[in-house]
Amino acid sequence: MVSLQNIPEIENLIKLISKLPGLGPKSAKRMILKMINNRQELLKPLAQNLSEVFKNVIRCKICGTLKSNNSPCDNCEDKSKKYNKICVVENISDQWAIESSSIFQGYFHILGGTLSNNNSQNKEDLLINSLVERISRDNIDEVILATSATVEGQTTAFYIQDTLKKTNIKISKLAQGLPVGGEIENLDDGTLISAFKNRKKLEA
Repeated sequence: MVSLQNIPEIENLIKLISKLPGLGPKSAKRMILKMINNRQELLKPLAQNLSEVFKNVIRCKICGTLKSNNSPCDNCEDKSKKYNKICVVENISDQWAIESSSIFQGYFHILGGTLSNNNSQNKEDLLINSLVERISRDNIDEVILATSATVEGQTTAFYIQDTLKKTNIKISKLAQGLPVGGEIENLDDGTLISAFKNRKKLEA
């Protein structure tokens, strides 16, 4: 009997899919079998779409969100949108979580990580200088720090707060409902709404 693991292409695919959040080898095998059994309906269009995403979808160098190579960034370059707030989050998954709750109307600034002694992230990687430029360019009145309630998230928030002191802008952070150690992307809509509504202004 031929095992799936004895086919190099499938073995490599199992290893790659197993690295995705919430998926292990067993789940990866089930997904691969489903795709192979539906080559024209699933496997072929999925492969084509992944190729297109790889070629055309990049991280915006200004705000950090995802954008297409073929069009302006919908978050920071769309001139039809005029907001006076920027919400700063760690990752794109945090942006999506907040958007789905419909509690925030404004721009996003995605850091792409946090400041920590345990990783290689530095201030340039986190687009903090770009955040300062956006505040001036877009006439922003308030920056909401929506970093996670982890040590790394709070360290990053404190650094951004210190960096923005000279701008004399209102800086606030999420408040009630955000549990210690909680990550934004894992919170339900009700918790996010409570955290936004009760956000606190940070003193310079």
